[in-house]
Amino acid sequence: MYDDYGVDDEIYSDDTHWETADNESEGNGCLPIFILPPIAVIIVGILLVFSLGGLNGPIFSDVEAAAPYAELYATHPGLSPLFTPEIQFWGEEIIGWAAQTGLDPNLIATVMQIESCGDSKARSGAGAMGLFQVMPYHFEDSENPYIPDVNALRGLGYLQKSLDTANGDFRLAFAGYNGGIGVIPRSEASWAAETVRYAYWGSGIYADALQGASVSARLDEWLGRGGASLCSQARANQ
Repeated sequence: MYDDYGVDDEIYSDDTHWETADNESEGNGCLPIFILPPIAVIIVGILLVFSLGGLNGPIFSDVEAAAPYAELYATHPGLSPLFTPEIQFWGEEIIGWAAQTGLDPNLIATVMQIESCGDSKARSGAGAMGLFQVMPYHFEDSENPYIPDVNALRGLGYLQKSLDTANGDFRLAFAGYNGGIGVIPRSEASWAAETVRYAYWGSGIYADALQGASVSARLDEWLGRGGASLCSQARANQ
């Protein structure tokens, strides 16, 4: 969560994958713009903005046609089968937390997947704790951060706040959960590398779940980049 970049730093340690992910080549065009009629100029400009992901980075970049997540979830309700067995282990609890918070269970599962892979005992070097890797200052003094319901209460409360701040844009919500809500209105170019990677993992996995996929190439990529060791640790603690 906020101020923490995951339990297993190996997942986030390799920047080379990101060198071209958010830096598309810029062409200088091949048709002088003054030849185009004024309306055509406006249309081309709008298309260029959307094709480059807008002024502040791609919005809903992993979901075709930028369909609202609520509409997609209505098509594929429940917990997706694409999540790892360590996440499926918490399926009943995830559905319960979704009912309590109004959040999509697949959004909850995605955050749990990349934060702890379902390890309720997980603790990061930065001090984040539990299933949703919540930092200590989000808890009351009397609360035990390792109790799943308590951890979910605090973690999902922050996720909801992040999603609300992002106006339902789940890619920005993932960035806010990882890097702090303050990153949401800022240009992606100013985000920490860890936050860029977190948004990449989260948005890709969640988009696959929303679209009814039974497997996720993005999740497989995450597992291959260090997530598998996180899940092995989770299995040992379940």
